[in-house]
Amino acid sequence: MPELPEVETTRKGVASLLTSRRLEAVDVRESRLRWPVTLPAELPGQVLLGLDRRAKYLLFRFQRGTLILHLGMSGSLRVLPAEAPYLKHDHVIFHFEGGRTLRFHDPRRFGSLHWQAGEPVAAGEHWLLAHLGPEPFDPAFDGRYLKSRARGRRVAVKNFLMDSRIVVGVGNIYANEALFLAGVRPSLPAGRVSRAGYDVLAGKIREVLGAAIDMGGTTLRDFVNQDGNPGYFKQVLNVYDRAGQACRVCGETLKGLRLGGRATVFCPKCQKAQGFRRA
Repeated sequence: MPELPEVETTRKGVASLLTSRRLEAVDVRESRLRWPVTLPAELPGQVLLGLDRRAKYLLFRFQRGTLILHLGMSGSLRVLPAEAPYLKHDHVIFHFEGGRTLRFHDPRRFGSLHWQAGEPVAAGEHWLLAHLGPEPFDPAFDGRYLKSRARGRRVAVKNFLMDSRIVVGVGNIYANEALFLAGVRPSLPAGRVSRAGYDVLAGKIREVLGAAIDMGGTTLRDFVNQDGNPGYFKQVLNVYDRAGQACRVCGETLKGLRLGGRATVFCPKCQKAQGFRRA
């Protein structure tokens, strides 16, 4: 599934190519996505004013409303010349002036498209966005905030961090990595992590997400390969998908388990069950 850094890279790439261009037509080739795609007749003819991101949602700001797009499990966006052949799973095609098309490609069809009419800022009131927690780069996201939300919680701290009502954009890959860097055992109950531990953890979440975004660059080529399939940034990961291998820090064998149905990897030496290490 595309995570926040991949979505942010997509946002930058699409914005650089299509901002200030007029949308001439929309071709819905397959409307059966996560929710049926219903786009208004008033959308063509409007200029794309800008492209923002909220959590993993892309917010296309047009003159008379906002198009809210989620990539789902397997979705991707590509900007191609109008004459480029369609791929099998190119479900929605946006035709912009100058012969450029934006193509929403989604083999598993878990993505979504919604239109919010009115001033662009009104998208913040959409039901998909109403209950989201803060962005990880928001100044309000810090150790104090995390500790206040975790007080008395028995849920594993990894699952706690992946709850979009707590903080948005911390998917499985980056939750594993941030917990390792903070020295926090993923299975530790969220309420047992100290305020100091959450201070470190908030910083590590920003660190790993920021590094992935920096590695993503500013073009779609960094996110989508030639056949339209989404890819992940090539980066050195400390624990994710490395169960049974040696820890890059101490050499201990990394352990794997499942938390909330998701693969979880940790170092039993570096990540203490009773708290955190100071990095």
